[in-house]
Amino acid sequence: MYTKVQTSLAESPVQQPAIDQPQHSAPRLRARNIRRGSLAASGLAALTLVLAACGGGTSAYGAGGGYHAPSTAPSTAAGTAATVDLRTVNLGQILVDAQGRTLYLFEADKGGKSNCEGPCATAWPPLLSTGAPQAAMGASASLIGTTTRGDGTTQVTYAGHPLYYFVGDKVPGDTTGQDIDQFGAKWYVLAKDGKKIDND
Repeated sequence: MYTKVQTSLAESPVQQPAIDQPQHSAPRLRARNIRRGSLAASGLAALTLVLAACGGGTSAYGAGGGYHAPSTAPSTAAGTAATVDLRTVNLGQILVDAQGRTLYLFEADKGGKSNCEGPCATAWPPLLSTGAPQAAMGASASLIGTTTRGDGTTQVTYAGHPLYYFVGDKVPGDTTGQDIDQFGAKWYVLAKDGKKIDND
């Protein structure tokens, strides 16, 4: 009896417990990889936006102190004749354009010719005209003339002074360019007689 039991046990194979192996189907792996790729792309896009926001600042003045004009510099509408008028401001009666924007002379100009080109003309845009410029009721028509600039455009003169705007003036009546020493000489508003107004 004992011998038969031993033989029976010997012949019965020992069943090893099955060890579960993690099973990952190919679709599940692909889905996980896609999610990881999407997160990485989102992170990169966010980082790009942050860097762009941090590095997008600009200044009206360059590293060397040169003036750079805003994109809203005044100009005479193409195809129109300029008009010179008078306006009363804190400095007295001064020359302005048809919209009341202040006009200036540049002391570096000689012989009725403009000596303001390149960066100077960006900060101090010339009063240009297509056709003969006009004098409004307050200005003197006999003092109005023109000069040809280096680029071929026609600039308005008054009493022999080429006329300019200043980009620092934001609204009609502003005179923030008065008595500024820039680009080698000073800038002044003009009176009705064509002379500079200098209250120093």
